[in-house]
Amino acid sequence: MSEQPPKSPPRRAPRPPSPAGSTPRKTAAGKSATTSKATPTETTRPRATPAAARKPRSTVSKQPVAASPVPTQKVTPPPAAKPVRSAAAVATDSPPPWAIPEQPSSTAPARPAHKRTPMRPADASTRAMRVIEWLTSRLPDARRERVREYFVLMRMDRPVGALLLLWPTWWGLWFAAGDFPPIGILIIFTLGVVVMRAAGCVINDYADHSWLDAHVERTRGRPMAAGRVSRREALLLFAGLLALAFLLVLFTNTLTIQLSFAGAALAAIYPFCKRFTHLAQVVLGAAFGWSIPMAFAAVTGSVPELGWLLFLANVLFSTIYDTEYAMVDREEDIRVGAKSTAILFGDADRPIIGVLMVTFLLAMLLAGTRSELTWPYFASLAIAAGMFIWQQWRMRSRAPADCFAAFRNNNWVGCLIWVGLLMSLAIR
Repeated sequence: MSEQPPKSPPRRAPRPPSPAGSTPRKTAAGKSATTSKATPTETTRPRATPAAARKPRSTVSKQPVAASPVPTQKVTPPPAAKPVRSAAAVATDSPPPWAIPEQPSSTAPARPAHKRTPMRPADASTRAMRVIEWLTSRLPDARRERVREYFVLMRMDRPVGALLLLWPTWWGLWFAAGDFPPIGILIIFTLGVVVMRAAGCVINDYADHSWLDAHVERTRGRPMAAGRVSRREALLLFAGLLALAFLLVLFTNTLTIQLSFAGAALAAIYPFCKRFTHLAQVVLGAAFGWSIPMAFAAVTGSVPELGWLLFLANVLFSTIYDTEYAMVDREEDIRVGAKSTAILFGDADRPIIGVLMVTFLLAMLLAGTRSELTWPYFASLAIAAGMFIWQQWRMRSRAPADCFAAFRNNNWVGCLIWVGLLMSLAIR
């Protein structure tokens, strides 16, 4: 057996020379090793450089800067620029439009302060507000705004309410007289309607401004709800209006004066009924219709059955239009806790209002037959029935705007019946 030479260990391939710029490093055995930059042909993975150690490569050569012989001067830094804000951010903290003072344009002259459009309730009439501005334009600046707020508090910016009270009063005067009523009594009752309606609105806002009007979108712009008129001012204004109304009644007879106290009590009680009963609209109808017995008392010295029949008819009429008015704010009234016939009737509001409309027309028809009126009066009732049908059609969706339009239409119903009564008495 031949002896084999011992196997020599395999020869290790020579290490390639280190590239320039590499630095030696210590291995685990204590020997120094040379680290080189990885090339595409190598399989070693390059080490990640920490983010904090990464610095942008500067294009400016680092040369030593020679000391300048010029003495150092104190340099004032430029003012810091304001940060640029987006349009959305600016819109969020900008004041509301009514809080921004009116700025005169560069071409138009500045308008006087008393001619600028003031804040007004959402349901105010534009024409009435213009009349109020004209009436108060010549007052001193210190009193102009206060007087304007008092006019708005008395609802002079919404004359439709005064007209809804005026037509039934004129019904009573013409029915009681059987002809054109005495001119003095006509003036007294016309002025009394305006004054008592204003007094009723003042005490109504006094009762509702904090718990109801301030939480309803349509009424939160009213003077007391917005905090522009105090409670003391409202009470003084209410007392002054009652005194003026009583002064007017003193020019009538004793029975009319006695009935006036009941009318004032009904006007003062109504605003507080919304907190305790859903029949507040019925109480309003009694307060508004109390002028009919007073008209009969002033003209004839008594209140016959015809006067009480017309009074009942006006209670129905007032319940109709004030229920339509309450349907405008029904959802907000439920949220606040107010009571009304609109809430009481619920989904049956339109059928019940329809029944009230038919009953009102029958009562007015009976009053016309008892007074032996002629065809113009009955023709006016027929047209009023058509207007009631239009109101029912307009309220079919129960949208607030449609209910408010139906409410306003009752002003023409009252006017139409009075015109028919006037023509019938003229040709009888």
